[in-house]
Amino acid sequence: MDAIVWVFVAISAVLVFAIAAGTIGREAHRLDTIAPRAVYELDEAVDFVADRLPVESQARLTPEEVQSLLVAHINWLHAHGLQPDRAVDARQTISEQVVISEDALVAHLLGVAEEIGVELLDDVDAVNVVDAHLAYFEAIGAVGPQAPLDDVI
Repeated sequence: MDAIVWVFVAISAVLVFAIAAGTIGREAHRLDTIAPRAVYELDEAVDFVADRLPVESQARLTPEEVQSLLVAHINWLHAHGLQPDRAVDARQTISEQVVISEDALVAHLLGVAEEIGVELLDDVDAVNVVDAHLAYFEAIGAVGPQAPLDDVI
């Protein structure tokens, strides 16, 4: 009777291992096909951008002003269809090509800054905020590679 018990224990151990290996393999494959979700946190973005601004821009902009500019940037991206309404684990389904130029974004931020009362003493401050904010997007994995110039034209 003792030998039969050990045979059943061995068979049970092999079955448990096979089920666990199959489940882990399936989930690893599923997770491999879905890009990790980029999580945007405004407070973290403000700190990231403020830390990467040149000293001159840091002296002219308060964290609250940087936050206002970042919110304006996010709203601008949403208006151009580049920010989803809700976070989901799915590939992006962009049906039409969207081209965003940094010049248009900087011009928009300059206009928004004037509307909300953020005094940008130098237009380069807006450029610096845009550059640092795009670096934050890249750091959290929210942007892909730039399109080649021949794809844009």
